[in-house]
Amino acid sequence: MPGTRKLGRASDQRRAMLRAMVTYLLENGKIETTVTRAKEVRSMAEKIITTAKTNDLHSKRQVLSYVTKEDVVKKLFDDIAPKYAERNGGYTRIVKTGPRRGDAAEMAVIELV
Repeated sequence: MPGTRKLGRASDQRRAMLRAMVTYLLENGKIETTVTRAKEVRSMAEKIITTAKTNDLHSKRQVLSYVTKEDVVKKLFDDIAPKYAERNGGYTRIVKTGPRRGDAAEMAVIELV
């Protein structure tokens, strides 16, 4: 299946959920979610970090249009992006943690490397 995963949501809800999850990941360094969501979050988070590596006004505005908290954007440009200056992609790691108790959905932890 080409393109993005639908995650059982309408496009506006899906975009809002991914924005929130990417913001939370950049704020806290790691989150626990389902494997499918983690793979989608990885895709967006890596694009955001790559954009932030070019530290100019245009890239700041692009990141601000996606990330929901201004203090997280500041942290991204001041701390996170410079840490990955020498690295070409692969900023996140997904570790599977086994099935969820309620519905046996495959769970994973996604974290910044």
